[in-house]
Amino acid sequence: MNPMSPEELIIKAERAIESAKLLHEAGDVDGACNRAYYAMFDAAKAALIATVPTIDPTIGKTHSGLISAFGLHMV
Repeated sequence: MNPMSPEELIIKAERAIESAKLLHEAGDVDGACNRAYYAMFDAAKAALIATVPTIDPTIGKTHSGLISAFGLHMV
C-alpha cells in the first residue's frame, strides 16, 4: 500500500473531526476523543511529510515515532 499524500491525510483528518463533532453531539465523549486524536495524528503526519523532505512517509507506523518526529522537526 502506498503512503498517503499530505493532501489525502488532511482530508482524512477533516473527516475525523466531523465524526468527532457528531459523536460529541450524540453524547459519546470517548468516541469523540478517539476521532479527535486521529485527526491530530493525521494532520501532524501531513505536516511532517509536506515540510520535511527527508522524512520517511511511513513515519506514522508508531504513535511514539510520529510524536517524536513532530517534536524534533516541527516544534
